[in-house]
Amino acid sequence: MSSLSRFNPKTGILDFWHEFRKPNPLRWPMLAASTVPLLVIFYWLSGEVHYKTPERPTITYITTFEPERSDAEIIASNKANQEVKELREAAEDDLAERKREIYKALGAGIGMDVDKIAADADARRAAEEAAAEERRAEMFGPREEASVSEAPAPAESKPAQPKPATPEAPASEGDTP
Repeated sequence: MSSLSRFNPKTGILDFWHEFRKPNPLRWPMLAASTVPLLVIFYWLSGEVHYKTPERPTITYITTFEPERSDAEIIASNKANQEVKELREAAEDDLAERKREIYKALGAGIGMDVDKIAADADARRAAEEAAAEERRAEMFGPREEASVSEAPAPAESKPAQPKPATPEAPASEGDTP
């Protein structure tokens, strides 16, 4: 038996039509009762839902600094942070130097030429720093060594001058000044 004959809808439709044509007093009520579940499902699926638009969120800005700080307080805070940064860098440099001394002692203990190794490492470190400085200079320009106290205060900066109108681009008739 082929699967086409098993799933062919033609025989089912013919069977339905043969039974529906028989004179039966309940055929129309049965047809109506069998379509009710389909109509209920279609009505339920076609229902329209209106959602209320959500209210706009209120934005809360998280600030770590007092918004009303004066310029003097900001400069003092920056100086204090710079000192902390310099102390951390000094501690890191001290730790790196202590590690180098430990490795030198270990290398000398096993018979290595620690002076030659240290010179090579210093030369490599200097070359890496020079390359990093060169890349930095290419991206941002030459480095200026200015401390925080030498930086101009924000009140001393000049206001931006408006650009003068250029004669190459005349104003069109629809533009308003």
